[in-house]
Amino acid sequence: MAVQFWYKTGKPQKGKFLTITNGYHGDTFGAMSVCDPVNGMHGMFQNVLAQQLFVDSPSSCPGGEKESACKMRKMLQQKSNDIAAVIMEPIIQGAGGMKVHSPWYLREIRNLCYEFDVLFIADEIATGFGRTGELFACNHADISPDILCLGKALTGGYMTMGATLTTPRICEGISKDNGVFMHGPTFMGNPLASAVALASVRLLLDSPWKERVRKTEKQLKKGLTSLMETSNIVKDVRILGAIGVCELKEPVSDMTKVQDDLISNGVWLRPFGKLLYTMPPFNAPIGKEEVNVITNAVLEAVKHEQNRRQ
Repeated sequence: MAVQFWYKTGKPQKGKFLTITNGYHGDTFGAMSVCDPVNGMHGMFQNVLAQQLFVDSPSSCPGGEKESACKMRKMLQQKSNDIAAVIMEPIIQGAGGMKVHSPWYLREIRNLCYEFDVLFIADEIATGFGRTGELFACNHADISPDILCLGKALTGGYMTMGATLTTPRICEGISKDNGVFMHGPTFMGNPLASAVALASVRLLLDSPWKERVRKTEKQLKKGLTSLMETSNIVKDVRILGAIGVCELKEPVSDMTKVQDDLISNGVWLRPFGKLLYTMPPFNAPIGKEEVNVITNAVLEAVKHEQNRRQ
């Protein structure tokens, strides 16, 4: 969509994408090309993927976000004539690192896109529909993207469906001279998936979802933050909305054993690298007892992992 917009508006050279490291955007070739090329899941495919542009994601050190934003500015100063869009997961990154960013950082990147005439794509496939405590994570920074990618909670997981939203400017640019959007997958606009999505979104918006997310966040903090004091293998604990992340200092020693620990405590999670993370449901009145089961399972898994390293 971004590439076609620039092509139809007289700037066909703008075909590259810029993003930050530690990102995850999916497992098809286009999406894989903007995932972290070093620490991500797709290293074996680098020879066949389009080569995109990356700057370092913010470090957790004081001034880390400002430093990352300065690197973004420098890259845009040098390459904006070739860049179609900056793509980011707003406020919190997904499986590439689960790193949390401030609203200031997100606003700064958005403003740089305005300044250098580059589109801004918000990948809210993981964060959309209330996951972070706002209906969309972009709302934390009070920004609006040029292109918004949605999925996952769009249908509540009952059927496969994704959606790409954009602005009148992008639509009119693509439609210039009787143009049409050159992307039409076989199941585009599937009626059954659309009906499921509509029902799922209505169910969410008619529920006290914001209060449920707030309570889930409170319970996740109560259950997981103690790991920073009680475990010497934990690097960081991050909680945002209905997202809880435990980052270890080193990758887990045996993924199978960690998963067995979790399952034996009644919880199925998918650890990745150094991360043990949970994104519990909030579209039903899940209580603190259920959240406690999850956090207690993580505590036990970390305890057993620590014992294995001794």
